[in-house]
This record gives sequence, structure tokens and C-alpha cells, in this order.
Amino acid sequence: MTKTTPAGAAVRTSSSTPIRLAILTLLAGIGSAQAQTASDPASPAAATPPAVVDNGQIAEVKVTATKRSTSLQRTPIAVTALNAATLQDNHVQTMLDVVALVPGFQATAQGDHGVTTMTLRGIGNDSAKTEYADPAVATFVDNVYSPRAEGATALLFDVEGIEVLRGPQGTLWGRNSTVGAVNIQTVKPELNSRSGYVEGGIGDYNRLGARGAINIPIADNAALRFAVVHERHDGYVDYQRFNNPSVESQRAAYLASGADPAAFRPINPNQFVSGGDKYSAQDQSAARLSLLWQLAPNLRWDIAYEKFIDRGTPSANLMQVPRAGEKHWSTLSDSAPWINRDSHNVRSRLSWDISPDMALQYVAGWSKYSGDMRFDQDGGTVVPTSITTGGIFQEHTTVDSNYRSYSHEVLLQSTGTRTIDWQVGAYYGHEKNDIRFDIAGMKGTPDGAVNWQGSFIQPEQTVDTSAVFGQATWNINDAWHLTGGVRYTHDKRVHIGGRGYTWGYDPAAPQLPLNPHIDPRDPANGYVEGVPNDGRYSDNKATGLVRLNYDIDRNNMVYASVSTGYKSGGVQDRGLPYQPETLTNYEIGSKSTFMDGALRINNALFYMDFKDFQFNSPVSFADGSRGLAIENAEGAEVYGLETEIAARIAKDGRLSIALAVLDTKLGRLIAGSNDYALPPCTVDPRISNCLEVTGHKLPHAPKFSTTVQYQHTFYLANGGTIVPRITARYEDDVRLSVFDLGEEDRQKAYASADLGLRYAKDKWWVDAFVRNVSDKKIKTSAFNGFGPWLAQYKPPRTVGINTGFDF
Repeated sequence: MTKTTPAGAAVRTSSSTPIRLAILTLLAGIGSAQAQTASDPASPAAATPPAVVDNGQIAEVKVTATKRSTSLQRTPIAVTALNAATLQDNHVQTMLDVVALVPGFQATAQGDHGVTTMTLRGIGNDSAKTEYADPAVATFVDNVYSPRAEGATALLFDVEGIEVLRGPQGTLWGRNSTVGAVNIQTVKPELNSRSGYVEGGIGDYNRLGARGAINIPIADNAALRFAVVHERHDGYVDYQRFNNPSVESQRAAYLASGADPAAFRPINPNQFVSGGDKYSAQDQSAARLSLLWQLAPNLRWDIAYEKFIDRGTPSANLMQVPRAGEKHWSTLSDSAPWINRDSHNVRSRLSWDISPDMALQYVAGWSKYSGDMRFDQDGGTVVPTSITTGGIFQEHTTVDSNYRSYSHEVLLQSTGTRTIDWQVGAYYGHEKNDIRFDIAGMKGTPDGAVNWQGSFIQPEQTVDTSAVFGQATWNINDAWHLTGGVRYTHDKRVHIGGRGYTWGYDPAAPQLPLNPHIDPRDPANGYVEGVPNDGRYSDNKATGLVRLNYDIDRNNMVYASVSTGYKSGGVQDRGLPYQPETLTNYEIGSKSTFMDGALRINNALFYMDFKDFQFNSPVSFADGSRGLAIENAEGAEVYGLETEIAARIAKDGRLSIALAVLDTKLGRLIAGSNDYALPPCTVDPRISNCLEVTGHKLPHAPKFSTTVQYQHTFYLANGGTIVPRITARYEDDVRLSVFDLGEEDRQKAYASADLGLRYAKDKWWVDAFVRNVSDKKIKTSAFNGFGPWLAQYKPPRTVGINTGFDF
């Protein structure tokens, strides 16, 4: 949770002062609560907050990175804290918008599964988009773990703050936080407050957005909060018109391929999409109902139910060099896109202050996700010359996917000021997933002959993880603090009944594109059952932390730490196991405040030793079948520096700078992938095509990147304010895959900027913005499996205006 209070509000003068202050505050709070209960709860004296005096300092930021509420400047962890105002100023809607505000953070939209994968400090997994692979950056909402990559696509709304913890978080946050964790804190209900906000917005691409929240007290010790959001815009990608060749040229190409002359028929131009929803469209809605119940002065229960609906479309694979006469943001598509995605989430937190020295927290979560989608994988790269020649039709369809999970965590920790601060806990999580994913592949057009087709059906996959953990800090004196922690985790994965069904090339079978209405398990449809995917994986892992931090004075702190994280192993296609990946991080850092609180500079210098990197890719096996292969590579080495600067310029200006310097080197890896044109594999007999990438740079790890934000407040005579702002980003050239196949497989160095202008008066405001002002075409992934190079891109320039009021 991220909160801000005026800096320098309290100074620690002795070890007993905070305890006395806490007791006095508690007694005063009880007396105030009793007095308010006895009198009018809506009296002006009770409702009016004290005036906030602007002392020219940067507001102090509170974070929960250590599962305690601590000052950001006193927390010896590399953590970026984004409050609600920062998220609103940057029009943050999803995790794709968050990454530009955090040093060393990258995210990629994965079109064929409609998910977002994240990379931090150069470590990530672009293939963490199925029920198999796990992310390397863990995502939490209100401290509840979100296990699947679909969670990162959800709308961020009514959010109090986001904390991005950089570096392994294997002790307190657990598995799959190999290189970091993202903790999203939603706004909680408030007692005795009837308040809220409403806002709406419009923009280009027919953008329409609305959101709001209301806080309602339902008793002296209970309150509800209801929040809603809807965001939609048309897709960025236009559909190209299919220029149908003459029937004579089609017939010639058809006959030259050796096809049956009697079966010739012209290309049906209606198979190419010309209308309807475009690719990269947004149509998302969500609602959350939260309850706060203060069961007793020392016992609080927060529980929330959230519903998310996605009816947009996936982002498109676009040709890096468009065909002559065609626009960049366009595609020749023969697959109409869709996303149908629904999720239900329940999150609960019970906080019990057992005594002035001890507190207990119980955090539980439950999630149910279901979805289906369709995607044009080939991107219209090659134009067909007849129904069976020239082009390639490849359509990816998630016919059905269902992910269910629940988790429980109990945390017991010391409170107050003491020589040893400690916390111990236990965690259990469970997942049950199933999916059917189809790849339809035809020669030429959907009416052509089958090229290759396959359906991957996983009816049951379960994941069980349990852990115990503990961490303690020895406050040697007021300046020196030594922290140690350890976590022991047991993981178990079971795959039951999974099968891959591939085209059997039976000439008697109907030559039809695979679609949800075809059952590949029926031999009459021409599919052959592959090797069973049944398997079981079980393993234990210990992760830990050792850290020493020194408070030079009240404004300067340095720390040094060694921490470890890991990502669980599991079972892949054909029931083959793969092993966990581990990361050891050696880090020194500093956090400093200068100029009487008007300037803050935080640094982290690190070296990461990454072992058993789980490289996950779609491959063709030696027997002609296809599937996902997960290979434990030797690993990688990463060196880096991160700096965050926040400053007040002439009192009314706000400047923030985030920068990262990275140097990465991949260990030994023989990598294969059907998404790239690779040479025949002579080293690994299991797969047909591969390339040795030992020594390559890691993808999504620019050598240098920075984001600079500045805004200035101008006060008007009518009591209103005008705040112009600019966010500028620069990034060095970056590899988009481990293969590094040339300029097409990289995003060259670029600079981009967002502009905004906000007017506010009393409780009403209006905000205009332009994102990607120079309309840069910024690649996030690339591949050439169909010949011409395709890529996914960040959105083009967008313009909009929002307005709203608080009440």
C-alpha cells in the first residue's frame, strides 16, 4: 500500500517515544470514537480534516514492500511506489502503462493468447502465456497472488497505489517472484465517510471511458465502497482490401501445384475480413464491491468482490515493411478477431492487533477465469494466388480456457519499536486449470488443402504450493540494522489427460480448417492422437535474504543485500519435466534526501546470477508433431544500475527521473522456435530447427533507458489551477528475442513523449492529453516464421480529454 504524508512529521528521539505516542494515539482514538458515537456522527468538527501546510518538501511515501508500513526512504529495498495521482496523470489503465514509469521494467502484449508478459532487469518469459509457464515477475492485488498472465491484462481502477519491488522477493512474497513483484493496492472503504468521484472521457478511435466510486457508511463500524469502470475504443488496425487475381491466373497457379483440376474454384474474397471489430480494440468493464467491518477496535476485516469483462480484440501481428500502397497500421486478415474473457475475484484480509507488541494477518483469495479468443497468426504476410497456393492461412483459437485458484496466508509479526522486529508466516495456494488451444493451418486460403493443424487439449492441470517463511531484523542500534529471512516452499504439479491431436494427412478426411465445431478426438475428422501429456512434478525449494543497512543520518541510508528467488519447475508437453530456475541477486543501494526534503535520490547497483533459465517455445519435434518445449538453459548474468530522482522545482514544479543501465549475457542455450526461420537442428535431436544463442544479450533489456516527468502548477485568480506536464522516455536499441536475427528482430533506439494539461477548481477538473506525440512505431516483439517479418507494436499516437468531480 502506498500512502503519502507530509515529510518530517515525526522525528525519532528515543526508543520509547513511538510506544508512548502509539498508546496516546490509541487512547485518543478510543475516546474520539466513543464521543462521536454519543454525539452526531456527521458533525462538522468530526468531518473537517486539518489543513495541510505545504512546507516545500516532497510528501513522504509509505510502502508495504516488507509487509509492514514503512517510509520509502527507510525501506532498504529497490522499490518504485506509484500513487493514485501519478497513475491518473499518466492515464494508466493496465500493466502495459505501468512499465514506462519503473526503471528496468518492460512488458509485451502477446497477441495469440491476448495476455501481457513482463520483464524486469532483463529477466522474464515471453512464453508465460499458457497454463504451463509461470511469470518471472509475480503480480499481487491486495497481497493476493494472481498466478496466470491473464491477470496482468485486467483494468486498473480505483487504485490507491502500485509498488514494484525490483530484485528477487523469494522470502516474503514467494514463488515466481524470481526477479521482482508488483503489488497493486485498491482503495479501501472508510468509516463515517460519504464520498466518491465520477469521471468520463472521450478521444480518437471513438474512445469512450467512464469510471467512478462511492463510499457509503452502513454503520459506525462498517462501510461499503462500490467502484466501476468502462473503457472502449476502436482498433488501431484497418483491414486491407483483397485484390483478387483474375480467374485465369488463379487457375494457372492452381494447376501448376499439381492439384486436381476438377476441384478448382476461385478464391472467395468474402473470406477476408472487411468490417466488424478491428484488431487492437478495447472494450473492457469492471466493478468492485468492498466491505470494511471494524469488528472490534483491534480487529478489522476487509473483503472485496471484483468482476472483470473483456470483449475487445487482441493486438495484431503487423508487417514491419508494409506491402506497396498499404498503411503500416493495416492487415490483410482472413480471421475475424475476438476476445471473450470473464473473471471473478474475491479478496479478504483480516487484521488483528493482538497486543501492542504483536499483530496477526490472514489474507485469502479466490479467483475464477474463463475465456476464448481468435487471432490471425500469419498476419496476411503472403497474398494467395489461388485457393491452395501463394498464401498461408494460420489461425490461433483459444476454444476454451478455465483457470481457478485460491490461496491462504497467515502472517504473525511484531509491532512497535523493539530490538528485534520479526515476522513468521505460512502460505498455501491451489490452481486447477483446463484449456483447448487450436492451430488451424491451410495452404493458400481457408478453402485450400491442410498444411498442418493441431489441437492441444489439457482437461486438468493442478498446481499446489505450500510454504513457511520467517524474517527478522536486528536493530543493533539506531543506525545499524541486520536482516535475515528464509522461505521453504513445496510445489506439486499434476497433468491429467492432456493430449495433442494433429492432422493425420488422410486424403479421405475433410480438408477443413480446424475450428471449435470440429472434435479432433473423433478419428473421422482426420486427426491423430499424439503422445500423452500426463505427468507429475514435485520439488522443494529454499529461498532467503541477508541484508545490512546503515542510517547515516535521518536523510541518508545505505544498504547491502544478497537475496534469492525462484520459479517453479513443472510438466510440459509429452509429460516431460523441467526444473526450477533460480536467481541470486547481490545488491548495494542508497536512499538520500537533500535540500530540506525537496530532493530525493535512490540508487541500486546489482549483479544477478541467473541459473536454469526456463526457455519456453513452440517447436516441431523429430516425429513431425508439434508442441511447447521448455528447456533449462545454463542461465545468464546481469549487471545493472537503477536510479530514481524526485524533486520539487521552485516549489510549484515536480520533477521525477527513473533510469536503468543494464548489461546482460546469456549462458549456453540451444534454442528452437517455430516462430522464427531457423536452420535445421543438428545438436538437439528432439526438435527440427534450432540455433545456438550462447552469449547473446537477453531480450527486452536495453542497455540504457530513462523516463523523465515534469509538471508545474500555475495558480489562477479564480482559485483554480492549471498544470501542464510532460513525460519523455528514451530507450537504447533492444533485442526482441534470444535469437537476435538482425535489425528486424530489434527495436532501434527511440525517444517518445506524452503531453498533458489539467485544469482544476474546487472539486471539478478537466484533463487533456496526447500520448506518443511523435507517433513512433515501437516494436515489442517480432518473428519471421512466415517469411516476411511481423511485429507487435505499442499503440500509435492517441488524443483524449477526461473530466470529473469529487463529492
